[in-house]
Amino acid sequence: MPRSVNSVASRARRKKILKQAKGYFGRRKNVYTVAKNAIEKGMLYSYRDRKNNKRNFRALWIQRINAGARQYGMSYSQFIGKLKANNIELNRKVLADLAMNNPVAFKAIVDRVK
Repeated sequence: MPRSVNSVASRARRKKILKQAKGYFGRRKNVYTVAKNAIEKGMLYSYRDRKNNKRNFRALWIQRINAGARQYGMSYSQFIGKLKANNIELNRKVLADLAMNNPVAFKAIVDRVK
């Protein structure tokens, strides 16, 4: 009995990898083995950086809140401590947005906790 080789599936698998490598430079876009390695590495980076992205945004929000609070003579840690003490449950994302785009509302919050 002759050996059965499923070339349709093999080709589809390779095409899928090469399609994902579209836009890469040099042999990474058209040589299967090189493209496969590049795609695997890219997938690892994307998984890792989805986690890092959350860290980066939290750090950015903290910097913005700190800058906004210091305009009214408070440090970030004092401001957050007083928010907790007054049971004001606004998260850092919202506070940072207010500090940047709506300084009047942010000032009202600072006055409320002082």
